[in-house]
Amino acid sequence: MPIIQRLRSQIALGLLLGFTVIILLVAFADVTRLRENLARFRWDYLPLVIGLTLLNYALRFAKWEFYLRQIGARAERLDSAAIFASGFTMVLTPGKIGEFLKSYLLAQVSDTPMSQSAPVVVAERLTDGMAMVLLATAGLVVYRLGQEVIFIVALLLLVLVVVVEYRPLALRLLRWGQGLPLISRLARELDNLYESAYALLTPRNLLWAVILSTLAWGSECVAFYLVLAGLGFPGTPSLLLQASFIFASSAILGAVSFLPGGLGVADASLAGLTLFLTGASRSLSVAASLLIRLSTLWFGATLGLVALFLFRKRFFQGLGYES
Repeated sequence: MPIIQRLRSQIALGLLLGFTVIILLVAFADVTRLRENLARFRWDYLPLVIGLTLLNYALRFAKWEFYLRQIGARAERLDSAAIFASGFTMVLTPGKIGEFLKSYLLAQVSDTPMSQSAPVVVAERLTDGMAMVLLATAGLVVYRLGQEVIFIVALLLLVLVVVVEYRPLALRLLRWGQGLPLISRLARELDNLYESAYALLTPRNLLWAVILSTLAWGSECVAFYLVLAGLGFPGTPSLLLQASFIFASSAILGAVSFLPGGLGVADASLAGLTLFLTGASRSLSVAASLLIRLSTLWFGATLGLVALFLFRKRFFQGLGYES
């Protein structure tokens, strides 16, 4: 069962890398002061932080369902929710490439070919990236940090949308690619891929998806604001602006690193930008990074593992999975 073995190895690698990053962050901070900062954290804020993370998931699930309707995919709501949740585990794969597992699982429980649904995963990441750029914009104007990286990311996202939606150019590139020896055998699959991508990225669908993504990731920016407030930062509008810029910029840097879950890059960016913009100590900045990553990335990965375990027979029945 190669796919199950690959899943296990990728998840294990992501967990190992995550554990290593946590150890390095703790080593960067003063361990005693880090412990003190965590002990002083207002733990009554944690349910609110987790609640905002769940709101993020709910809004992104609404986007997932919206996209499935656009490509004509049919799946039971419970199956669809379990597939969506399972994708959280795959953020631990390089560049989140493992999230295409959602297309595979959708094919197992419905008659939707992977080539038809794969663009949904790409469109999810594309609109998430656009949302992060929007959320970072206000802070970008104020703090003038990382403009080059965010500008390049925004430009690449825009170019991708234009190429897909300018049909004559896209079809010309598609036919050229299908003329290549190794790609010609995938002509039908490539046609499915393009037609789904074209439907998903129309201006109306793109606008709706970006709005949902901005609200979703905005909720996690607020969650980071609550983490900072819980650690003793004054709860001001300025702190909310800083939290949004730090969280969104760190997510963008983590994404462009193509490391599993942005591990290392996103974590260090959260701590480093908090240290630089707020003047907090290293221990306090690391505490903020650890708390928000545990409440978002690792909370989501745990939900994904639970979903994969509970639906393992349903998802992998064609592979003879028994345990």
